[in-house]
Amino acid sequence: MTEEKIKYELEFPVKASPHMLFPFLSTPSGLSEWFCDDVNSRGEKYTFIWDGDERVAYMVGKKTEKYIRFRWEEDHEEDNKYYFEFKIVVDELTNDTALIVTDHSDEDEVEEDKLLWESQINELFHTIGA
Repeated sequence: MTEEKIKYELEFPVKASPHMLFPFLSTPSGLSEWFCDDVNSRGEKYTFIWDGDERVAYMVGKKTEKYIRFRWEEDHEEDNKYYFEFKIVVDELTNDTALIVTDHSDEDEVEEDKLLWESQINELFHTIGA
């Protein structure tokens, strides 16, 4: 049996509306501007490309301007347990927007993966000017 992965969340304040931010999280053209070199999608299947390497994920949930959830192909057998998700939350009182990234990693890779996400999200914010 494979080792359990650890679930973690990272929250990033963002100076952008959900309407402006969501396409960068959910469309191949938006994702390819900050997340990877290129993205091809056919239906629920997304192929992410980094330096010529391809990795396939399936979109397993989406609510426009709220969240999008993906599951890597290799985790598809795990009864929908492991995924990565981008969730946009707007504070009702302050109207501040936050991007919450949820992911799962092996215990010895959590800190490294968190740093990778921080780097990626910084690239996203640079891309959108937020």
